[in-house]
Amino acid sequence: MAEPSKVIHVRNVGQEITENDLLQLFQSFGVITKLVMLRAKNQALIQMQDVATAVSALQFYENVQPNIRGRNVYIQFSSHQELAPMDQNQGRGDEPNRILLVTIHHVLYPMTVDVLHRVFSPHGSVEKIVTFQKSAGCQALIQYQSRQSAVTAKNALQGRNVYDGCCQLDIQFSNLDELQVNYNNDRSRDFTNPNLPTEQKGRPSQPDAGNMYGSGARAGGLSHMANAEAIAAAFGGNLPHGITGENDRCTILVSNLNTDRIDEDKLFNLFSIYGNIVRIKILRNKPDHALVQMGDGFQSELAVHFLKGAMLFGKQLEVNFSKHAMILQGADTREYGNSNLNRFNRNAAKNYRYCCSPTWMIHLSTLPQDITEEDIVSLVEDHGVILNCKVFEMNGKKQALVQFENEEQATEALVCKHATSLSGSVVRISFSQLQNI
Repeated sequence: MAEPSKVIHVRNVGQEITENDLLQLFQSFGVITKLVMLRAKNQALIQMQDVATAVSALQFYENVQPNIRGRNVYIQFSSHQELAPMDQNQGRGDEPNRILLVTIHHVLYPMTVDVLHRVFSPHGSVEKIVTFQKSAGCQALIQYQSRQSAVTAKNALQGRNVYDGCCQLDIQFSNLDELQVNYNNDRSRDFTNPNLPTEQKGRPSQPDAGNMYGSGARAGGLSHMANAEAIAAAFGGNLPHGITGENDRCTILVSNLNTDRIDEDKLFNLFSIYGNIVRIKILRNKPDHALVQMGDGFQSELAVHFLKGAMLFGKQLEVNFSKHAMILQGADTREYGNSNLNRFNRNAAKNYRYCCSPTWMIHLSTLPQDITEEDIVSLVEDHGVILNCKVFEMNGKKQALVQFENEEQATEALVCKHATSLSGSVVRISFSQLQNI
C-alpha cells in the first residue's frame, strides 16, 4: 500500500460520474483543494486539505464500499504527495481562477445564495452560486465573470466574518472550469439565466424560516434532508437505528439533574459529543431542569436518542425535545456558539461516526507527548473504579483508553474532565465503542 498522502487516487470512474459526484463522496471528511478527472483512464485524483483528512476518508471506506450512481469505485493513496500544476489537466490548484471554493466556519445563520451574493457581488460580477450543506460544514462555489474579480474577492474576504463573531469565510480557488446550475432557488442560482425552474417538479422551493441555525435551516423541507443524506455518509450510508434525520427542533429539555453537581459546562461536555452547542440555560425555578440549544435538528435528535435514560451523578436523565424553538439570550444563559471547544467545527464526519450512547470506556486525545498511564489514572480515578488503562500512539500523537466499571462512572469522568488542562494540553474525551482494551 502506498504511504499516506493527501492525494487520493480513485479508479473505475465511469463516464457518467461527474466532478460533483466525487466532491460529494469526499467533502464530508474535509476541504477538497484539487480535483483532476483522468477521463481516458476512468480515474481521478482528489487532493484533500491535509494527510489526516485523506487518512480519515480511506479508513472509513475500508469498511464501506464507495459507490457512485450504482458503480463501485476503488480508492487508495496516490503516489503523489501533492498535485503540482503539471499534474492537473483540468485544474488550476492555487492558480487564480474565476471560481472560488468557499467554506463557512462557525455557521450560526443561514448561508443562502442571496446572502452570499450580497457578500461577493461588491467585488465583481457574480455569474453563478452553488451551495452545499455537508457534515463538514457549509460550502459554496462562487463563479465570477472574470478571474480578476475572483482574485479581488479572495484578497478582500479571506478570513472575514459574514456576521459579527460567526460565519467565517475560508476561500480557495476552485479548479473547476464552469459551474452547472439546474435550479434557481436558495441553494443554487444562475444569474445569467433567470428562466431556470426553482426546483424539480413536485418539490416545493419556498424556504421555511423555522430554524435559524445554518445547517438545520430548511429550504422547502429539503436542505434538512440533504443535510441528513450528507451526514448519512458518516454512518456508512445508513442513519443509526432510531434516527430519522427529519427532526427540526434544535432545543432539548433535560430534567432530573443532580442540582448539587451539575453546571452548564458539564452539560456542554456531555451534549457536545453529538453536535455544536449554541447556548445552555439551567432553569432557576426548576434547578433540576435545563435547556440545551444544539446546532441543528439532526444534532439534537442524536443527543435525545443517545442520552435518553443515561445515568449521571446518581440520577437517570430525562432528555426530550423542548417546546421552545430556541433559547433567548439573557443573564441566566451561557453562550457557547463561538466556543473553540465545539467539536463539530472540524472533522464533523469523524465526530458523527463516534456518536453513541454512553459506554464504560472513554477515549482521551490531544494529550502531552510524555503522558503516562499513571498520569491518566490520576486524572480520572476520582470518578469510579478503573478496570484497565492504556496509553498508545497514533499518527505520532499520544492517546489513551480507560475502562471503568460501568457507564455512569465513564460518563462522570467525561463531563468532569473533558476540556481540562494537563501539562498545557487541553484534554479531549469521548466515549469509545470498543468492548475491551
